[in-house]
Amino acid sequence: MIAVPLLRDHALEPPVTEPELAHSADTFARLAIELHDAPGVEETLDAVVQFALQAVNCTYAGVAFYTRGSQAEIAAVTDQVVTDIYELQIAADSGPLVTALRDSATVLIRDTTSDGRWPDWSTKVAALGIRSVLDVPLATGDAPRRTVGVLGLYSTEPDAFGTDDEAIAHILARHASVAVASARHEETMAEAVDARKLVGQAMGILMERFDVDGDRAFAILKRYSQDTNTKLRDVAQQLIDTRKLPH
Repeated sequence: MIAVPLLRDHALEPPVTEPELAHSADTFARLAIELHDAPGVEETLDAVVQFALQAVNCTYAGVAFYTRGSQAEIAAVTDQVVTDIYELQIAADSGPLVTALRDSATVLIRDTTSDGRWPDWSTKVAALGIRSVLDVPLATGDAPRRTVGVLGLYSTEPDAFGTDDEAIAHILARHASVAVASARHEETMAEAVDARKLVGQAMGILMERFDVDGDRAFAILKRYSQDTNTKLRDVAQQLIDTRKLPH
C-alpha cells in the first residue's frame, strides 16, 4: 500500500521515510504519464482501473459514468464481478454507486455482511465474495456537485480500506477526472475537425457539379440538413458516399 504521509496521525504512526515519499511521488507521476499517453477516453479509464489495483488495497476496480439521461453506465472494469455489482445497482436504481453519483459523496462499506443501508444489494454482493466497497466520485468543471462518474474499489476482505486507501482513492479520482475531461475534449475536437473535412469535401462535390461558389454550396448542404432534420455532418457523409443528397 502506498503511504500518504500528510494524512497520517503522527501520534500513532511511525515517521515517514524519504524512500516512502519518493515511492509515492514516483507512483503518481507514473500514473499521470500513463493517463496523458492514453489515446482516448476508453483507454484512459482502463489505465485508471488497472492502476487502482496497484495503488490501493483492493481486489477489483471499476468506473461508471452518468449518461445524458442521468443513467449510470459501466465504463471500465477489471473483472466481470464488477460488472455484476454495477448491473445490480443500475437495475434497482439503488446502491452505493447510485448514491455516490447522485449525492456527489464518497461511500464506504466496511463489511457487506453487516452494512444495512442497501440490504438486498449487500447480500447479493457478499455472495459474490465482496466484503469491502469504496465508491469515490469523479467530478469535472468548477460547478459544485458536478459528478460525472464514480471510481469503485472492491475487496474480498472486510474493513479493507483504511484512511490511506481512501486518501489515495481520492487522489486517483482527481487524476482520472482531469484525464477523462481532457480525453473527452480531444475526442470532441477530433470529431469537429473530421466533420469540417467532410463538409469541405461535400461542398467541393456540389461546387463542381452545379458550378456554384463555396457559400452557395454550404447553403445547399445546410438547407438539406434542415429540411431532412439530419446533422450537417451526416448530410455531407451521404453526399460523399452516394453522390446524392438526402430526400
